[in-house]
Amino acid sequence: MARRTQSILKQLLNRHPPPLSTTSRSVTYMPRPGDGAPRTVTLIPGDGIGPLVTGAVEQVMEAMHAPIYFEKFEVHGDMKTIPTEVLDSIRRNKVCLKGGLNTPMGGGVSSLNVQLRKELDLYASLVNCFNLPGLVTRHENVDIVVIRENTEGEYAGLEHEVVPGVVESLKVITKFCSERIAKYAFEYAYLNNRKTVTAVHKANIMKLADGLFLESCREIASKYPSIKYNEIIVDNCCMQLVSKPEQFDVMVTPNLYGNLVSNTAAGIAGGTGVMPGGNVGADHAVFEQGASAGNVGKQKFVERKTANPVALLMSSAMMLRHLQFPSFADRLENSVKSVILEGKYRTKDLGGNSTTQEVVDAVIGKLG
Repeated sequence: MARRTQSILKQLLNRHPPPLSTTSRSVTYMPRPGDGAPRTVTLIPGDGIGPLVTGAVEQVMEAMHAPIYFEKFEVHGDMKTIPTEVLDSIRRNKVCLKGGLNTPMGGGVSSLNVQLRKELDLYASLVNCFNLPGLVTRHENVDIVVIRENTEGEYAGLEHEVVPGVVESLKVITKFCSERIAKYAFEYAYLNNRKTVTAVHKANIMKLADGLFLESCREIASKYPSIKYNEIIVDNCCMQLVSKPEQFDVMVTPNLYGNLVSNTAAGIAGGTGVMPGGNVGADHAVFEQGASAGNVGKQKFVERKTANPVALLMSSAMMLRHLQFPSFADRLENSVKSVILEGKYRTKDLGGNSTTQEVVDAVIGKLG
């Protein structure tokens, strides 16, 4: 019987010979989230509402069996520097998810959020501000990506007291960093089928510094003829944002202007509590709430456990795509959008009365 079976198998194989190499196949009919290898991600819960919203992400990741593991560190805004072991972890893992770190006002204490960007050369901040279905806002068809230079400008922190009562603060703009952020913006637009890149500036007043930024943007723009390039003065930009935001697509900005523009765009599209974002460099990426990333929330949100986890959940979806896990990213993003559309579970900033945990449970329930 065994010989007869072998004979039949040989006949079938001779009729339909197998492909010479199974590795040569370029088409797959199953979703393949990266190579499937689990990845370790550095996690910084941070201050204020940070532990609440990062805890929400941990729960959802566990519920969807996402192939990532968190390496958690306690970092707080009142520390003088980012601990060495935290920086080593991010350099080793390449990716970090963080909550907000509080920055004390004045007193000469530097921002750990800024320190982190400089230490890891996270030169590009990306904030995607868009309308979420079901969330009513004054403007429709908003889908703006703000790409902000993250390492220089007014955030260079070069300040000193010349004489008592007179402080000098230096704004640093370099051709290298300006070209680098412009290229990132145009590459992003090209790869994501975006049509327009708008450079935001104040070159009418800061003729050398912002003039150099514009010159760099123009040089890079000339290499992308298929993408329309515009320029807009920052004060006019703010006015246009609140009156007709749908005209903007991708916006590239120096450091300080980007902070203002991204927060304005986020407020127009639904609030900072729902906008995802991340900071990326050549080797590392840190994902966090897109706008007002240093905002640790009001104490009452911590006490009542009513912080909005949507922004960090959406940022986590960006992180999953960055890690080449697109199927998991889609599941997470679609679940969050479904909860927002349904409207039953929303935190106070979105017009509801739900707790953080109730929103998390609703998202998990939509994962399927």
